[in-house]
Amino acid sequence: MNTDFTIRVARQPDALELKDLFQDTVLHINKRDYSEAEVEDWASCGNDLSHIKEMIETHYFIVATNQQSQIVGFSSITRQGYLHSMFVHKDFQGKGIATILLGEIERYATASGITRITSEVSLTARPFFEKRGYIVEVEQKRRANQLSLTNFWMAKKLTK
Repeated sequence: MNTDFTIRVARQPDALELKDLFQDTVLHINKRDYSEAEVEDWASCGNDLSHIKEMIETHYFIVATNQQSQIVGFSSITRQGYLHSMFVHKDFQGKGIATILLGEIERYATASGITRITSEVSLTARPFFEKRGYIVEVEQKRRANQLSLTNFWMAKKLTK
């Protein structure tokens, strides 16, 4: 287990750092699979800080921090089992952070009685989720801000 990172529940003062991490990740990492116009449109969805603050209150919303207390990743799930977000800082990709975050989300879901997790997963993230037992149920076009981007409705049944 990687002990370089700590998982904690997100707090309201994290909102600006979460916004920046989301936008930087989309603009730099997701450009491998989406056009410049698409990533710019998608990143603009993070402009509304009140939306992030609301999710911190209404979702199980966790962050991964490094030893310097910098947020290097985050994930959130609703009480109904919809995995809303999973993003890892562009400079911390490939270090196991998403795996740690997803493990904690699945642990929380199981402990909360959630038996199935669903998510809308980007082209970029699809292989990560498939390796962890998530199944594509449908390929879809989903509106980001102005543009519709390809993503996948994926699901995983949880076992106790």
